[in-house]
Amino acid sequence: MLGARRWLYIAHRWSGIVLCVFMALWFVSGVVMMYVGYPKLTPRERLAHLPDLVLPSGCCVAPAQALAAAQTEMHAGHGGRDNPNSMRGESVAAELRLAMIGPKPYWLVREGRHGEVSVDAISGLAATGFDAGHALEAARRFAPSATPRIVELLRQDIFTVSRALDPYRPLYRVALDDEAGSELYVSTRTGEVVRDSTRFERGWNYSGAILHWLYPLKGELLDRWRADVIIYLSLAGTVLALLGIWIGLLRWRFTGTYRTGSRSPYRGGWMRWHHLSGLIFGLITLTWIFSGLMSMNPWKIFESGGLRPDLRAIAGVGLARASFALSPSEAMSRAGYPVREVAVRLFEGEPYYVLHGAAGQTRLIAASKADSVPFEMFGEQALRAAAARSMPGYTIGKATLLQAYDNYYYDRRAHTMSGHIERRLPMLRVEFDDPNRTWLHLDPYTGAIHSRLDDLGRVKRWLFNGLHSFDLRGFIDARPLWDISLILLSAGGCILCISGTVIGWRRLRRPRSAPATAMPLANPEPVTQAPSPV
Repeated sequence: MLGARRWLYIAHRWSGIVLCVFMALWFVSGVVMMYVGYPKLTPRERLAHLPDLVLPSGCCVAPAQALAAAQTEMHAGHGGRDNPNSMRGESVAAELRLAMIGPKPYWLVREGRHGEVSVDAISGLAATGFDAGHALEAARRFAPSATPRIVELLRQDIFTVSRALDPYRPLYRVALDDEAGSELYVSTRTGEVVRDSTRFERGWNYSGAILHWLYPLKGELLDRWRADVIIYLSLAGTVLALLGIWIGLLRWRFTGTYRTGSRSPYRGGWMRWHHLSGLIFGLITLTWIFSGLMSMNPWKIFESGGLRPDLRAIAGVGLARASFALSPSEAMSRAGYPVREVAVRLFEGEPYYVLHGAAGQTRLIAASKADSVPFEMFGEQALRAAAARSMPGYTIGKATLLQAYDNYYYDRRAHTMSGHIERRLPMLRVEFDDPNRTWLHLDPYTGAIHSRLDDLGRVKRWLFNGLHSFDLRGFIDARPLWDISLILLSAGGCILCISGTVIGWRRLRRPRSAPATAMPLANPEPVTQAPSPV
Protein backbone atom coordinates (compact mmCIF):
# COMPACT_ATOMS: atom_id res chain seq x y z
CA MET A 1 0.00 0.00 0.00
CA LEU A 2 2.82 2.42 0.83
CA GLY A 3 4.56 1.68 -2.45
CA ALA A 4 1.32 2.11 -4.43
CA ARG A 5 0.66 5.45 -2.79
CA ARG A 6 4.18 6.62 -3.59
CA TRP A 7 3.73 5.78 -7.28
CA LEU A 8 0.35 7.53 -7.20
CA TYR A 9 2.03 10.71 -5.96
CA ILE A 10 4.84 10.41 -8.52
CA ALA A 11 2.44 9.88 -11.44
CA HIS A 12 0.34 12.89 -10.43
CA ARG A 13 3.39 15.08 -9.83
CA TRP A 14 5.18 14.56 -13.12
CA SER A 15 2.12 14.43 -15.34
CA GLY A 16 0.85 17.61 -13.67
CA ILE A 17 4.07 19.48 -14.47
CA VAL A 18 3.30 19.10 -18.20
CA LEU A 19 -0.49 19.06 -18.30
CA CYS A 20 -1.46 21.80 -15.82
CA VAL A 21 -0.24 24.44 -18.28
CA PHE A 22 -2.55 23.17 -21.03
CA MET A 23 -5.47 22.79 -18.64
CA ALA A 24 -5.07 26.34 -17.32
CA LEU A 25 -5.01 27.67 -20.89
CA TRP A 26 -8.15 25.69 -21.72
CA PHE A 27 -9.98 27.29 -18.78
CA VAL A 28 -8.97 30.83 -19.78
CA SER A 29 -9.70 30.36 -23.47
CA GLY A 30 -13.01 28.67 -22.66
CA VAL A 31 -14.25 31.79 -20.86
CA VAL A 32 -13.24 33.93 -23.86
CA MET A 33 -15.18 31.61 -26.16
CA MET A 34 -18.32 32.16 -24.10
CA TYR A 35 -18.49 35.65 -25.60
CA VAL A 36 -16.23 35.78 -28.67
CA GLY A 37 -16.44 32.94 -31.15
CA TYR A 38 -14.22 31.91 -34.01
CA PRO A 39 -14.94 34.11 -37.05
CA LYS A 40 -17.68 32.77 -39.30
CA LEU A 41 -20.18 34.04 -41.82
CA THR A 42 -23.59 32.81 -40.71
CA PRO A 43 -26.42 32.25 -43.23
CA ARG A 44 -28.28 35.21 -41.75
CA GLU A 45 -25.24 37.48 -42.16
CA ARG A 46 -24.64 36.27 -45.70
CA LEU A 47 -28.21 36.99 -46.76
CA ALA A 48 -28.15 40.39 -45.08
CA HIS A 49 -25.10 41.40 -47.14
CA LEU A 50 -26.14 39.88 -50.46
CA PRO A 51 -27.56 42.35 -52.98
CA ASP A 52 -31.12 41.86 -54.17
CA LEU A 53 -31.29 39.21 -56.87
CA VAL A 54 -31.76 40.93 -60.24
CA LEU A 55 -32.39 38.68 -63.24
CA PRO A 56 -32.07 40.12 -66.75
CA SER A 57 -34.51 39.26 -69.51
CA GLY A 58 -34.04 35.71 -70.72
CA CYS A 59 -32.44 34.50 -67.50
CA CYS A 60 -31.89 31.84 -66.44
CA VAL A 61 -30.54 28.50 -67.61
CA ALA A 62 -32.49 25.58 -66.18
CA PRO A 63 -31.33 24.10 -62.88
CA ALA A 64 -30.62 20.73 -64.56
CA GLN A 65 -28.41 22.46 -67.12
CA ALA A 66 -26.54 24.30 -64.35
CA LEU A 67 -26.06 21.02 -62.47
CA ALA A 68 -24.71 19.26 -65.59
CA ALA A 69 -22.23 22.07 -66.23
CA ALA A 70 -21.12 22.04 -62.59
CA GLN A 71 -20.71 18.25 -62.59
CA THR A 72 -18.54 18.42 -65.69
CA GLU A 73 -16.29 20.93 -63.96
CA MET A 74 -16.27 18.96 -60.70
CA HIS A 75 -15.38 15.69 -62.38
CA ALA A 76 -12.68 17.35 -64.46
CA GLY A 77 -11.17 18.63 -61.24
CA HIS A 78 -11.22 15.10 -59.81
CA GLY A 79 -9.44 13.48 -62.75
CA GLY A 80 -12.67 12.57 -64.52
CA ARG A 81 -13.91 10.29 -61.75
CA ASP A 82 -17.67 9.96 -61.62
CA ASN A 83 -19.60 10.26 -58.41
CA PRO A 84 -20.54 6.67 -57.54
CA ASN A 85 -23.58 7.83 -55.60
CA SER A 86 -25.37 9.63 -58.42
CA MET A 87 -25.75 9.70 -62.19
CA ARG A 88 -24.79 12.79 -64.13
CA GLY A 89 -27.67 15.25 -63.95
CA GLU A 90 -29.66 12.89 -61.70
CA SER A 91 -28.28 13.89 -58.30
CA VAL A 92 -30.82 14.51 -55.56
CA ALA A 93 -28.14 15.42 -53.01
CA ALA A 94 -26.91 18.46 -54.93
CA GLU A 95 -27.67 21.91 -53.54
CA LEU A 96 -28.54 24.64 -56.05
CA ARG A 97 -28.75 28.32 -55.14
CA LEU A 98 -29.27 31.30 -57.42
CA ALA A 99 -27.71 34.57 -56.20
CA MET A 100 -25.79 37.63 -57.33
CA ILE A 101 -22.05 36.98 -57.38
CA GLY A 102 -20.53 40.32 -58.19
CA PRO A 103 -22.56 42.02 -60.94
CA LYS A 104 -24.05 38.82 -62.39
CA PRO A 105 -26.45 36.08 -61.30
CA TYR A 106 -24.91 32.63 -60.81
CA TRP A 107 -26.18 29.20 -59.98
CA LEU A 108 -24.09 27.93 -57.07
CA VAL A 109 -23.98 24.15 -57.21
CA ARG A 110 -22.68 22.00 -54.38
CA GLU A 111 -22.53 18.22 -54.55
CA GLY A 112 -21.05 16.36 -51.61
CA ARG A 113 -17.30 15.94 -51.53
CA HIS A 114 -16.90 17.30 -55.06
CA GLY A 115 -17.22 20.82 -53.69
CA GLU A 116 -19.01 23.85 -55.06
CA VAL A 117 -19.03 25.38 -58.54
CA SER A 118 -20.49 28.67 -59.78
CA VAL A 119 -22.36 28.49 -63.09
CA ASP A 120 -23.17 31.66 -65.03
CA ALA A 121 -26.97 31.78 -64.92
CA ILE A 122 -27.11 33.54 -68.30
CA SER A 123 -24.58 31.61 -70.39
CA GLY A 124 -24.70 28.30 -68.53
CA LEU A 125 -20.90 28.11 -68.38
CA ALA A 126 -19.15 26.95 -65.23
CA ALA A 127 -16.70 29.45 -63.80
CA THR A 128 -13.12 28.21 -63.64
CA GLY A 129 -11.86 30.92 -61.30
CA PHE A 130 -12.34 34.49 -60.07
CA ASP A 131 -9.59 37.11 -60.01
CA ALA A 132 -8.64 39.94 -57.66
CA GLY A 133 -10.84 42.41 -59.51
CA HIS A 134 -13.87 40.27 -58.83
CA ALA A 135 -12.86 39.90 -55.17
CA LEU A 136 -12.86 43.69 -54.82
CA GLU A 137 -16.24 43.96 -56.53
CA ALA A 138 -17.70 41.25 -54.26
CA ALA A 139 -16.35 43.12 -51.21
CA ARG A 140 -17.89 46.41 -52.41
CA ARG A 141 -21.27 44.74 -52.79
CA PHE A 142 -20.90 43.11 -49.36
CA ALA A 143 -20.09 46.49 -47.74
CA PRO A 144 -21.14 49.32 -50.11
CA SER A 145 -19.72 52.09 -47.90
CA ALA A 146 -16.24 50.54 -47.66
CA THR A 147 -13.15 51.01 -49.80
CA PRO A 148 -11.78 47.48 -50.04
CA ARG A 149 -8.21 46.52 -50.85
CA ILE A 150 -6.59 43.15 -51.49
CA VAL A 151 -4.27 42.09 -48.68
CA GLU A 152 -3.13 38.73 -50.02
CA LEU A 153 -4.05 35.58 -51.89
CA LEU A 154 -3.77 32.63 -49.52
CA ARG A 155 -4.74 29.03 -49.16
CA GLN A 156 -5.20 29.12 -45.39
CA ASP A 157 -4.44 31.33 -42.41
CA ILE A 158 -5.20 31.06 -38.72
CA PHE A 159 -8.77 32.38 -39.26
CA THR A 160 -9.66 30.04 -42.13
CA VAL A 161 -8.55 26.65 -40.84
CA SER A 162 -12.01 25.07 -41.06
CA ARG A 163 -12.19 22.11 -43.44
CA ALA A 164 -15.61 23.43 -44.52
CA LEU A 165 -13.74 26.11 -46.51
CA ASP A 166 -11.73 23.59 -48.54
CA PRO A 167 -14.09 23.71 -51.57
CA TYR A 168 -13.54 27.48 -51.81
CA ARG A 169 -9.74 27.72 -51.63
CA PRO A 170 -7.57 29.63 -52.50
CA LEU A 171 -9.02 32.75 -50.87
CA TYR A 172 -8.50 36.47 -51.32
CA ARG A 173 -8.16 38.29 -48.01
CA VAL A 174 -9.72 41.71 -48.47
CA ALA A 175 -9.48 44.55 -45.94
CA LEU A 176 -12.42 46.96 -45.79
CA ASP A 177 -10.42 49.62 -43.88
CA ASP A 178 -13.46 50.51 -41.81
CA GLU A 179 -13.63 51.50 -38.16
CA ALA A 180 -14.13 47.89 -37.05
CA GLY A 181 -11.10 46.67 -38.97
CA SER A 182 -13.24 44.26 -40.97
CA GLU A 183 -11.73 41.71 -43.33
CA LEU A 184 -13.43 39.44 -45.86
CA TYR A 185 -12.34 36.20 -47.49
CA VAL A 186 -13.49 35.76 -51.09
CA SER A 187 -13.33 32.41 -52.85
CA THR A 188 -11.37 32.19 -56.09
CA ARG A 189 -13.44 29.14 -57.06
CA THR A 190 -17.01 30.38 -56.51
CA GLY A 191 -16.56 34.15 -56.20
CA GLU A 192 -18.49 34.29 -52.93
CA VAL A 193 -17.62 36.02 -49.69
CA VAL A 194 -17.22 32.98 -47.45
CA ARG A 195 -15.94 34.49 -44.17
CA ASP A 196 -15.78 37.82 -42.41
CA SER A 197 -14.05 39.00 -39.25
CA THR A 198 -13.44 42.15 -37.26
CA ARG A 199 -10.35 43.38 -35.44
CA PHE A 200 -12.12 42.65 -32.13
CA GLU A 201 -12.83 39.02 -33.12
CA ARG A 202 -9.33 38.40 -34.43
CA GLY A 203 -7.66 39.89 -31.36
CA TRP A 204 -9.65 37.95 -28.80
CA ASN A 205 -9.44 34.70 -30.75
CA TYR A 206 -5.73 34.38 -30.03
CA SER A 207 -6.71 33.85 -26.39
CA GLY A 208 -9.96 32.07 -27.31
CA ALA A 209 -10.70 29.49 -29.99
CA ILE A 210 -7.22 29.53 -31.54
CA LEU A 211 -5.72 28.60 -28.18
CA HIS A 212 -8.55 26.33 -27.05
CA TRP A 213 -8.59 24.16 -30.19
CA LEU A 214 -4.82 24.28 -30.84
CA TYR A 215 -5.47 25.83 -34.25
CA PRO A 216 -1.77 26.59 -34.85
CA LEU A 217 -1.46 22.83 -35.46
CA LYS A 218 -3.99 22.97 -38.31
CA GLY A 219 -2.22 23.18 -41.62
CA GLU A 220 -1.01 21.25 -44.59
CA LEU A 221 1.67 19.42 -42.58
CA LEU A 222 0.51 19.16 -38.96
CA ASP A 223 -3.25 18.85 -39.33
CA ARG A 224 -3.15 15.06 -39.54
CA TRP A 225 -1.83 14.90 -35.96
CA ARG A 226 -3.81 17.72 -34.39
CA ALA A 227 -6.85 15.62 -33.47
CA ASP A 228 -4.64 12.96 -31.88
CA VAL A 229 -2.75 15.61 -29.90
CA ILE A 230 -6.00 16.99 -28.47
CA ILE A 231 -7.40 13.52 -27.78
CA TYR A 232 -4.37 12.24 -25.91
CA LEU A 233 -3.78 15.50 -24.04
CA SER A 234 -7.42 15.43 -22.92
CA LEU A 235 -7.17 11.77 -21.99
CA ALA A 236 -4.02 12.44 -19.96
CA GLY A 237 -5.70 15.46 -18.35
CA THR A 238 -8.67 13.30 -17.38
CA VAL A 239 -6.37 10.78 -15.71
CA LEU A 240 -4.45 13.60 -14.01
CA ALA A 241 -7.67 15.05 -12.60
CA LEU A 242 -8.77 11.64 -11.32
CA LEU A 243 -5.41 11.08 -9.61
CA GLY A 244 -5.55 14.56 -8.12
CA ILE A 245 -9.01 14.00 -6.63
CA TRP A 246 -7.87 10.68 -5.19
CA ILE A 247 -4.73 12.19 -3.64
CA GLY A 248 -6.65 15.19 -2.35
CA LEU A 249 -9.07 12.90 -0.52
CA LEU A 250 -6.21 10.77 0.83
CA ARG A 251 -4.49 13.83 2.27
CA TRP A 252 -7.68 15.31 3.78
CA ARG A 253 -8.52 14.41 7.39
CA PHE A 254 -12.23 13.71 7.59
CA THR A 255 -11.95 12.96 11.30
CA GLY A 256 -9.66 15.02 13.49
CA THR A 257 -7.09 17.56 12.35
CA TYR A 258 -3.36 17.92 11.91
CA ARG A 259 -1.31 19.69 14.64
CA THR A 260 -1.90 22.96 12.82
CA GLY A 261 -5.63 22.61 13.47
CA SER A 262 -6.33 22.21 9.78
CA ARG A 263 -7.73 19.19 7.99
CA SER A 264 -5.18 19.80 5.22
CA PRO A 265 -1.53 18.97 5.90
CA TYR A 266 -0.35 22.10 4.08
CA ARG A 267 0.02 25.23 6.18
CA GLY A 268 -0.08 27.77 3.37
CA GLY A 269 1.25 28.87 0.02
CA TRP A 270 0.68 27.27 -3.33
CA MET A 271 0.45 23.75 -1.91
CA ARG A 272 -2.50 24.67 0.28
CA TRP A 273 -4.17 26.53 -2.58
CA HIS A 274 -3.70 23.49 -4.81
CA HIS A 275 -5.05 21.04 -2.24
CA LEU A 276 -8.14 23.06 -1.31
CA SER A 277 -8.98 24.15 -4.87
CA GLY A 278 -8.56 20.52 -5.97
CA LEU A 279 -11.09 19.34 -3.39
CA ILE A 280 -13.55 22.06 -4.38
CA PHE A 281 -13.03 22.29 -8.15
CA GLY A 282 -11.43 18.95 -8.97
CA LEU A 283 -14.71 17.41 -10.10
CA ILE A 284 -15.59 20.28 -12.45
CA THR A 285 -12.06 20.15 -13.84
CA LEU A 286 -12.48 16.43 -14.50
CA THR A 287 -15.89 17.08 -16.07
CA TRP A 288 -14.67 19.74 -18.49
CA ILE A 289 -11.51 17.93 -19.56
CA PHE A 290 -13.44 14.68 -20.10
CA SER A 291 -16.24 16.39 -22.05
CA GLY A 292 -13.62 18.14 -24.19
CA LEU A 293 -12.26 14.69 -24.97
CA MET A 294 -15.77 13.55 -25.96
CA SER A 295 -16.10 16.50 -28.36
CA MET A 296 -13.40 14.92 -30.52
CA ASN A 297 -15.38 11.68 -30.94
CA PRO A 298 -12.24 9.74 -29.98
CA TRP A 299 -11.74 6.48 -31.88
CA LYS A 300 -15.16 7.12 -33.50
CA ILE A 301 -16.99 5.83 -30.45
CA PHE A 302 -20.16 7.76 -31.33
CA GLU A 303 -20.51 6.39 -34.85
CA SER A 304 -23.16 3.69 -34.84
CA GLY A 305 -23.02 2.77 -38.51
CA GLY A 306 -26.82 2.61 -38.53
CA LEU A 307 -29.17 3.13 -41.46
CA ARG A 308 -28.96 6.56 -43.05
CA PRO A 309 -32.08 8.23 -44.46
CA ASP A 310 -32.53 7.80 -48.21
CA LEU A 311 -32.61 11.31 -49.70
CA ARG A 312 -33.89 9.96 -53.02
CA ALA A 313 -37.05 8.76 -51.30
CA ILE A 314 -37.71 12.28 -49.99
CA ALA A 315 -36.92 13.94 -53.32
CA GLY A 316 -38.91 11.44 -55.33
CA VAL A 317 -37.33 12.55 -58.62
CA GLY A 318 -33.94 13.42 -60.07
CA LEU A 319 -33.31 17.00 -61.07
CA ALA A 320 -32.95 16.15 -64.77
CA ARG A 321 -36.46 14.68 -64.79
CA ALA A 322 -38.13 17.36 -62.71
CA SER A 323 -40.66 19.51 -64.53
CA PHE A 324 -40.06 23.26 -64.26
CA ALA A 325 -42.97 25.36 -65.54
CA LEU A 326 -42.14 28.43 -63.45
CA SER A 327 -39.00 30.49 -63.93
CA PRO A 328 -37.04 31.90 -60.97
CA SER A 329 -37.92 35.48 -61.97
CA GLU A 330 -41.65 34.66 -62.05
CA ALA A 331 -41.37 33.00 -58.64
CA MET A 332 -39.52 36.00 -57.22
CA SER A 333 -42.20 38.40 -58.45
CA ARG A 334 -44.74 36.58 -56.27
CA ALA A 335 -42.66 36.47 -53.08
CA GLY A 336 -43.97 39.72 -51.61
CA TYR A 337 -40.48 40.91 -50.55
CA PRO A 338 -37.10 41.50 -52.24
CA VAL A 339 -35.46 38.13 -52.81
CA ARG A 340 -31.75 37.72 -52.09
CA GLU A 341 -31.41 34.06 -53.06
CA VAL A 342 -33.42 31.29 -54.71
CA ALA A 343 -32.74 27.67 -53.72
CA VAL A 344 -34.05 24.57 -55.49
CA ARG A 345 -35.63 21.75 -53.48
CA LEU A 346 -37.00 18.40 -54.66
CA PHE A 347 -39.81 17.03 -52.53
CA GLU A 348 -42.26 14.20 -53.20
CA GLY A 349 -41.49 14.14 -56.92
CA GLU A 350 -41.91 17.88 -57.45
CA PRO A 351 -39.41 20.76 -57.68
CA TYR A 352 -39.81 23.80 -55.46
CA TYR A 353 -38.13 27.18 -55.18
CA VAL A 354 -37.18 28.42 -51.71
CA LEU A 355 -37.22 32.23 -51.81
CA HIS A 356 -34.86 33.77 -49.25
CA GLY A 357 -35.21 37.38 -48.06
CA ALA A 358 -32.68 39.69 -46.45
CA ALA A 359 -33.94 39.05 -42.90
CA GLY A 360 -33.84 35.27 -43.28
CA GLN A 361 -37.52 34.86 -44.14
CA THR A 362 -38.44 32.17 -46.67
CA ARG A 363 -41.34 31.24 -48.91
CA LEU A 364 -41.88 28.05 -50.91
CA ILE A 365 -43.40 27.95 -54.36
CA ALA A 366 -44.01 24.94 -56.59
CA ALA A 367 -41.87 25.25 -59.73
CA SER A 368 -43.87 22.65 -61.66
CA LYS A 369 -46.99 24.81 -62.01
CA ALA A 370 -47.12 28.13 -63.84
CA ASP A 371 -49.92 29.44 -61.61
CA SER A 372 -48.29 28.53 -58.27
CA VAL A 373 -48.56 30.85 -55.32
CA PRO A 374 -46.03 31.02 -52.46
CA PHE A 375 -46.68 29.28 -49.15
CA GLU A 376 -44.72 29.22 -45.91
CA MET A 377 -44.10 25.54 -45.15
CA PHE A 378 -44.95 21.97 -46.02
CA GLY A 379 -47.71 20.22 -44.10
CA GLU A 380 -46.97 17.86 -41.24
CA GLN A 381 -48.56 14.85 -42.94
CA ALA A 382 -46.48 15.31 -46.10
CA LEU A 383 -43.32 15.55 -44.02
CA ARG A 384 -44.22 12.42 -42.04
CA ALA A 385 -44.85 10.48 -45.24
CA ALA A 386 -41.51 11.61 -46.69
CA ALA A 387 -39.71 10.64 -43.49
CA ALA A 388 -41.31 7.18 -43.53
CA ARG A 389 -40.13 6.60 -47.12
CA SER A 390 -36.60 7.64 -46.18
CA MET A 391 -36.26 4.78 -43.63
CA PRO A 392 -37.66 1.72 -45.41
CA GLY A 393 -38.29 -1.32 -43.25
CA TYR A 394 -38.92 0.67 -40.08
CA THR A 395 -42.00 2.40 -38.74
CA ILE A 396 -42.49 5.73 -37.04
CA GLY A 397 -43.07 5.32 -33.33
CA LYS A 398 -43.71 8.97 -32.59
CA ALA A 399 -43.84 12.26 -34.46
CA THR A 400 -43.78 15.64 -32.72
CA LEU A 401 -44.08 19.08 -34.25
CA LEU A 402 -41.78 21.04 -31.96
CA GLN A 403 -43.09 24.51 -31.18
CA ALA A 404 -40.39 25.24 -28.61
CA TYR A 405 -36.76 24.25 -28.11
CA ASP A 406 -35.89 21.31 -25.88
CA ASN A 407 -32.71 19.54 -24.77
CA TYR A 408 -32.16 17.86 -28.14
CA TYR A 409 -33.18 20.62 -30.54
CA TYR A 410 -32.21 24.10 -29.46
CA ASP A 411 -30.77 27.33 -30.78
CA ARG A 412 -27.30 28.64 -30.00
CA ARG A 413 -25.97 32.19 -30.17
CA ALA A 414 -24.30 33.06 -33.46
CA HIS A 415 -20.77 33.30 -32.02
CA THR A 416 -20.79 29.78 -30.53
CA MET A 417 -19.24 26.75 -32.19
CA SER A 418 -22.50 25.58 -33.82
CA GLY A 419 -24.16 28.99 -33.91
CA HIS A 420 -23.97 29.14 -37.71
CA ILE A 421 -26.53 26.32 -37.98
CA GLU A 422 -29.98 27.84 -38.26
CA ARG A 423 -32.56 26.12 -36.07
CA ARG A 424 -36.03 27.40 -36.82
CA LEU A 425 -39.37 26.59 -35.25
CA PRO A 426 -41.56 24.70 -35.73
CA MET A 427 -39.51 21.57 -36.51
CA LEU A 428 -40.87 18.06 -37.03
CA ARG A 429 -39.18 15.31 -35.00
CA VAL A 430 -39.83 11.78 -36.23
CA GLU A 431 -38.74 8.84 -34.04
CA PHE A 432 -38.20 5.43 -35.64
CA ASP A 433 -38.18 1.91 -34.20
CA ASP A 434 -34.86 0.89 -35.79
CA PRO A 435 -32.15 -0.70 -33.59
CA ASN A 436 -30.40 2.66 -33.13
CA ARG A 437 -33.66 4.48 -32.31
CA THR A 438 -33.06 7.11 -34.97
CA TRP A 439 -34.62 10.53 -34.75
CA LEU A 440 -34.96 12.74 -37.83
CA HIS A 441 -35.62 16.46 -37.64
CA LEU A 442 -37.38 17.67 -40.80
CA ASP A 443 -37.54 21.36 -41.65
CA PRO A 444 -41.08 22.36 -42.70
CA TYR A 445 -39.70 25.51 -44.36
CA THR A 446 -37.64 23.55 -46.89
CA GLY A 447 -38.70 19.90 -46.66
CA ALA A 448 -35.08 18.93 -45.96
CA ILE A 449 -33.72 16.72 -43.19
CA HIS A 450 -32.20 19.17 -40.74
CA SER A 451 -30.42 16.62 -38.54
CA ARG A 452 -30.24 12.96 -37.60
CA LEU A 453 -29.80 11.76 -34.02
CA ASP A 454 -29.48 8.17 -32.78
CA ASP A 455 -28.75 6.63 -29.38
CA LEU A 456 -25.02 7.35 -29.54
CA GLY A 457 -25.68 10.87 -30.77
CA ARG A 458 -27.91 11.54 -27.79
CA VAL A 459 -25.25 10.15 -25.45
CA LYS A 460 -22.67 12.47 -27.03
CA ARG A 461 -25.07 15.39 -26.61
CA TRP A 462 -24.88 14.91 -22.83
CA LEU A 463 -21.25 13.85 -22.51
CA PHE A 464 -20.03 16.77 -24.62
CA ASN A 465 -22.54 19.63 -24.85
CA GLY A 466 -24.23 18.95 -21.53
CA LEU A 467 -21.06 18.60 -19.46
CA HIS A 468 -19.04 21.18 -21.41
CA SER A 469 -21.55 24.01 -21.84
CA PHE A 470 -24.19 23.26 -19.19
CA ASP A 471 -26.72 23.93 -21.95
CA LEU A 472 -29.76 22.59 -20.15
CA ARG A 473 -32.99 24.20 -21.27
CA GLY A 474 -33.95 26.86 -18.78
CA PHE A 475 -30.46 27.18 -17.32
CA ILE A 476 -28.58 28.34 -20.41
CA ASP A 477 -31.26 30.98 -21.01
CA ALA A 478 -31.12 32.18 -17.39
CA ARG A 479 -28.65 34.99 -17.93
CA PRO A 480 -26.60 36.15 -16.11
CA LEU A 481 -26.93 33.12 -13.77
CA TRP A 482 -25.43 30.82 -16.42
CA ASP A 483 -22.57 33.28 -17.06
CA ILE A 484 -21.74 33.77 -13.38
CA SER A 485 -21.83 30.02 -12.70
CA LEU A 486 -19.49 29.10 -15.55
CA ILE A 487 -17.10 31.98 -14.89
CA LEU A 488 -16.80 31.14 -11.17
CA LEU A 489 -16.29 27.44 -11.90
CA SER A 490 -13.73 28.29 -14.59
CA ALA A 491 -11.89 30.60 -12.18
CA GLY A 492 -11.73 27.82 -9.59
CA GLY A 493 -10.43 25.33 -12.15
CA CYS A 494 -7.90 27.87 -13.37
CA ILE A 495 -6.61 28.45 -9.80
CA LEU A 496 -6.23 24.69 -9.42
CA CYS A 497 -4.23 24.39 -12.64
CA ILE A 498 -2.12 27.54 -12.12
CA SER A 499 -1.16 26.42 -8.63
CA GLY A 500 -0.17 23.05 -10.06
CA THR A 501 1.90 24.81 -12.74
CA VAL A 502 3.73 26.93 -10.14
CA ILE A 503 4.42 23.91 -7.94
CA GLY A 504 5.69 21.96 -10.92
CA TRP A 505 7.89 24.83 -12.08
CA ARG A 506 9.44 25.16 -8.63
CA ARG A 507 10.18 21.45 -8.52
CA LEU A 508 11.85 21.57 -11.93
CA ARG A 509 14.00 24.50 -10.77
CA ARG A 510 15.05 22.73 -7.57
CA PRO A 511 18.85 22.34 -7.60
CA ARG A 512 19.91 18.78 -8.29
CA SER A 513 22.34 18.85 -5.39
CA ALA A 514 19.57 19.57 -2.95
CA PRO A 515 18.51 16.51 -0.98
CA ALA A 516 15.06 15.27 -1.86
CA THR A 517 12.47 15.69 0.84
CA ALA A 518 11.13 12.40 2.03
CA MET A 519 7.63 11.78 0.85
CA PRO A 520 5.07 11.12 3.55
CA LEU A 521 3.71 7.64 3.07
CA ALA A 522 1.83 6.95 6.26
CA ASN A 523 0.11 10.32 6.75
CA PRO A 524 2.31 11.48 9.68
CA GLU A 525 1.61 14.49 11.82
CA PRO A 526 3.54 17.24 9.98
CA VAL A 527 5.37 19.90 11.90
CA THR A 528 6.53 21.74 8.79
CA GLN A 529 5.09 22.26 5.33
CA ALA A 530 4.21 18.89 3.80
CA PRO A 531 5.92 18.03 0.52
CA SER A 532 4.06 18.23 -2.77
CA PRO A 533 2.25 15.24 -4.20
CA VAL A 534 1.99 17.24 -7.44
